[in-house]
Amino acid sequence: MLGFKQVGFFTGISRILGLIRDVLFALVLGAGAASDAFLVALKLPNLFRRITAEGALTNVFLPTYEKEVAEKSEKTALHLVTEVQILLVVSLSFLVVIFELAMPLIIQILAPGFKSTTDRLEGAVFLARITMPYLVMISLVALWSALLNTHRLFWPGAAAPILLNLALILGAIFVALTVGSLTETTLLSLTIPLAISVLVAGMLQLLLLKIVLIRYRINPIWRWAGISKAGQKMWHSFVPAAFSAGSVQINIFVDMILASFLPVGAISWLYYGDRITQLPLGIIGIALGTALLPHLSRLYANGEKLEMGKSLSNSLYLGSFFTLPATIALLLLSPVIISGVFGYGAFDDADVHATASALIAYAIGLPAFVAQKLFQSVFYASNRPLIVLRISLVTVFANIILSIILMRFYGHFGLALGTSISIWLGVLCQAYLLSREDYLDIKSFLKMLPIILSCLGMGVVLKLSESWLMVFQMLDIYILIILVNIGLVVYFSLAFWTGFLPSGLIRKVSQNHLK
Repeated sequence: MLGFKQVGFFTGISRILGLIRDVLFALVLGAGAASDAFLVALKLPNLFRRITAEGALTNVFLPTYEKEVAEKSEKTALHLVTEVQILLVVSLSFLVVIFELAMPLIIQILAPGFKSTTDRLEGAVFLARITMPYLVMISLVALWSALLNTHRLFWPGAAAPILLNLALILGAIFVALTVGSLTETTLLSLTIPLAISVLVAGMLQLLLLKIVLIRYRINPIWRWAGISKAGQKMWHSFVPAAFSAGSVQINIFVDMILASFLPVGAISWLYYGDRITQLPLGIIGIALGTALLPHLSRLYANGEKLEMGKSLSNSLYLGSFFTLPATIALLLLSPVIISGVFGYGAFDDADVHATASALIAYAIGLPAFVAQKLFQSVFYASNRPLIVLRISLVTVFANIILSIILMRFYGHFGLALGTSISIWLGVLCQAYLLSREDYLDIKSFLKMLPIILSCLGMGVVLKLSESWLMVFQMLDIYILIILVNIGLVVYFSLAFWTGFLPSGLIRKVSQNHLK
């Protein structure tokens, strides 16, 4: 539970700062050509970071490291870290060089619709060349974060994104103070300070993690001694884990590629809608998944399958307790949320309406995104990344087909909806396999019935309250703040009165696992 608290706390701060960052993006860039170009450039290193390091490498590294510690020693396990970090930096540096040289072609592949708007294409190429080296820095940060997680130090990795958000916030403020008229300035003058902020953040994140490693005397050296047997096994699992970890990002990139053919602003609408969804996902799903994986890896190494099932069930219930009401609120209040958060400056009413529809589509998949993070932890902990790979292939293929079909009828909303439906398909496949192997008891889902009923009750109160508040003609941000507080009071009151508030569960988790 300590891991969940640490990751949840710092991730919560990071997501709030990320929300402030996105508000400033909307204010400065709007949802036009400058926003589209910068967001494509920002997504490129983030996609490969999640494929090569934050997702895949962490998922295969943690079980291998825990096994080395259990069977040999911590000193031997640290040799594995040395080996991995050297190979990671060398291979990713080579990848960055290739991307820098081939950036015009890569951007045209990722956003083919940019060909019709030269400023977006040229701007995205230039900005991506600035942001691409961030891949090496953040991948090394992800590895060091995973190492610290195995030593029950969850906060440094969770705190690192705070530095990125702070750097981008300062970059956006710099743009607002220096460019003069936001509507008349050039695309690059708006976005170059933001791209440079990404690199500054990468250096600060490396510094933070390095200080913590040195402080706790688990700092890996930089001396090459060849690939160990444990390393060979780990790298064999890396390829399927890489694709599996990147499947969600690949789905989002499919949306971006197809959205580049839609009217200018579609990429930005999808981005801002996804960012709101990422707020509860990051605080709940990623925090639980990050804390759960090392715990399950340890249980699997000790042969405690029954405890693995209990840990998954408890984590799933805890995740549902927070995720389901967030989902209902996003579905019902999307126009007020987007207007209250982003509806300023260059972000006009048309952008608000379009982004709100994207938020609804992504919110449909929010519970599946959280469940997927938890279910995948079981397969990675038990050294079965191929299963995750096969399911990920199905979801990516389904997303491509659904997105192409739905896009023809519903535009950018159809793209986001296709992503959510495909994630649900993958989660159902994972749930079936885990239940067949006795890691997941389907009957445990009945425990969530009070949560669902309370969410519906909260939803009714929210819609009635929204209609009443609209009479006073307040700013949407004030209406949003009031509705958030009403929703929290109603939901937690129902949880307390009906007895499904998971305080006892939290104490049990705290005592038994996730420490």
